[in-house]
Amino acid sequence: MTAPPDDCLARNEWLCGAYLSSRRQILWEATLQHLQLTVVPVLLGLLIAVPLALAARRWHWAAGPVLGITTVLYTVPSLALFSLLLPVYGLSAALVVAGLVLYSLTLLVRNILAGLRAVPEETRQAARGMGYGPLRLLLTVELPLALPAAMAGLRIATVSAVSLVTIGAIVGHGGLGNLIYAGMNTFFKAQVLTASVLCVLIAVVADLLLLGLGRLLAPWARERRT
Repeated sequence: MTAPPDDCLARNEWLCGAYLSSRRQILWEATLQHLQLTVVPVLLGLLIAVPLALAARRWHWAAGPVLGITTVLYTVPSLALFSLLLPVYGLSAALVVAGLVLYSLTLLVRNILAGLRAVPEETRQAARGMGYGPLRLLLTVELPLALPAAMAGLRIATVSAVSLVTIGAIVGHGGLGNLIYAGMNTFFKAQVLTASVLCVLIAVVADLLLLGLGRLLAPWARERRT
């Protein structure tokens, strides 16, 4: 009767240090791809969301269509959205980026618009009375005061993107999701657990970093809450 193997990889255990040491390069590359597929769409979504929120605030008739369209996009299941974008982008990383940009718009536009609308009108009037033009008013008064709400939306959009990146594994561009899906297909326990834990760590670290950045950029919001 043969003795059970001493190697945790051979025993296919969930916790396995040998997996970490032998697959270090694979895990590193998957993590880097996951980070890229998270950061790029969130930044692109932010670049699109700011002018959309400004337009919705400036022209009241635009608020309904902007919020309505972005909300509808968020309700589309991820697999269906990727399938709709497939004829345009093909089986590429751009497909995942485009899908995540569309998903991020709902969270970003709503929070940025809410922050802009929360700026007191008397503050705007006081700035205009001091000679502030529209652009200076926006950059030095309205956007800074809207920053806490915008950062809240950015945090949620980023954490959501971290989880949604894994869906990109269906087209071979899912970062750690590639390892999760491959591990599930072969019931490779250590790979599934390790990649899943790394996804959670990325989400937690990203959320904490953005939380700290928000407090650094808007210290008055923290003081107001206390």
